[in-house]
Amino acid sequence: MGYFSIFLTGVGLSMDAFAVSICKGLGMKSFRVRSALIPGLYFGVFQALMPLLGYLLGAQFKEYIQAFDHWIAFVLLGVIGANMIREALKGDEACPVSPEENELSFKVMAPLAVATSIDALAVGITFAFLKVKIVPAILMIGVTTFTLSCIGVKIGNVFGMKFKKKAELAGGVILILIGLRILLDHLGVI
Repeated sequence: MGYFSIFLTGVGLSMDAFAVSICKGLGMKSFRVRSALIPGLYFGVFQALMPLLGYLLGAQFKEYIQAFDHWIAFVLLGVIGANMIREALKGDEACPVSPEENELSFKVMAPLAVATSIDALAVGITFAFLKVKIVPAILMIGVTTFTLSCIGVKIGNVFGMKFKKKAELAGGVILILIGLRILLDHLGVI
């Protein structure tokens, strides 16, 4: 898996955090850089830590499932991507962040960061099977998520919910395509 594919994976994974960041921006009366940096840091750090945890777990079992690891990567990325697409098409425009949850305290941000990064744990498992260099991968995912989350806060503050569904839909499609590419590459089709 090359760096461009890892970057696209980071973009796909960051779409949940991006959507929540848009909601954070919606609840702000005025935009402040600090108010964008806090969600960016929480989401970026957790999006980097979860693939690392998944990688460490996957490395423990790699030798037992090496013969079909490409199928596992394909299924995991496909399921995550399909779920993101389903959520985007569901028709519910409400933000996952209620006004009372719009504060930026640890007790509010940490659970949101964990919830938006669970998918990254599964991706980390696939990284172990694909022998991805984990340090550059998690740095790229973390920085990508940090950047997109900060941008999401600003977009939410300025434009509202207009981009939330499109971002989730794009993230799901990206993850499915990367999973398909991994499978086809391993099968020798591409």
